[in-house]
Amino acid sequence: MGQKASVSNKPRISQSRKVPAPCLGVIRLDYDYPPIAGDIDSPDSFDYDVYYKVVPGLTYEVAQKGKMTPQVQERFLESIRWLIEVKQVNVITGDCGFMINFQRIAQLEAEKVGAVPIVLSSLVQTGTILHSLSMHEHVMILTANGDNLIAMKGLIKEIAGCDCDNPRFEIVGCQDVPGFDAVEKGEKVLPEIVQPGIVQLVQDKIRENPHIKAILMECTELPRYANALRHATGLPVFDTVTCCNSFIDAFREEVKYGTQNWQHPWDQEQEEYQYAQHLTVHEMSELVNKPDRDKSPMRNS
Repeated sequence: MGQKASVSNKPRISQSRKVPAPCLGVIRLDYDYPPIAGDIDSPDSFDYDVYYKVVPGLTYEVAQKGKMTPQVQERFLESIRWLIEVKQVNVITGDCGFMINFQRIAQLEAEKVGAVPIVLSSLVQTGTILHSLSMHEHVMILTANGDNLIAMKGLIKEIAGCDCDNPRFEIVGCQDVPGFDAVEKGEKVLPEIVQPGIVQLVQDKIRENPHIKAILMECTELPRYANALRHATGLPVFDTVTCCNSFIDAFREEVKYGTQNWQHPWDQEQEEYQYAQHLTVHEMSELVNKPDRDKSPMRNS
């Protein structure tokens, strides 16, 4: 007697009803520089689609001060709407930690048009990380400039629930790491120069405080060095990329179990992007930092 054909018990969804693979939207500063893999402004940092929108007039200095002009604020809100309505992103983040200043207004705008999660700072992970450790264990917060972060501690506590005065947080600035000053200058960062300094800084701090059992990178240009720190310290390292990944994974079909084939897989092709792409001619004229096409992003494996 012939063997019966196997029948799968997994529920299946019609091809025509499949939803797109989840994707990320990134609000970009009016700030042109050559990002590298590990930087949030490099599509090579992600294994899903990512779409960028520059906000004319939203310079690094404006983000740092935390106050936009009415014109820049409207462009910022329009960019939120564009990412939700046109690109249909599932999560929105920003390419500068100082954008935490605008988390609330971005959330209110998203609520009007799509109610997608808004994650403008990797610091939103602090509560989860802290509560996963024992009461005597600490978290290192690695940032571009420690003084700048501490100056924002009131807002950070309000928005991200991160109390910078909590003795379990060790705030460590990278402002004196050789080569890292290129970040504020908008110049090309050379990881072969910066990485040894980052690793040395972190190892020195852990020797001083062996209670540190997790690392959180606040700066959006630090994730490039996460693997080196994981290798050197053996500790979990969180950053803006791990933050975005966790949200995207919450939208992504789990292919190993449960209801299957309801979502299209990612095609593994990123949209080619150049700074100021997707802006109108008028918006381009409003840019403070005009695009320099000689600063094309480095494509790293």
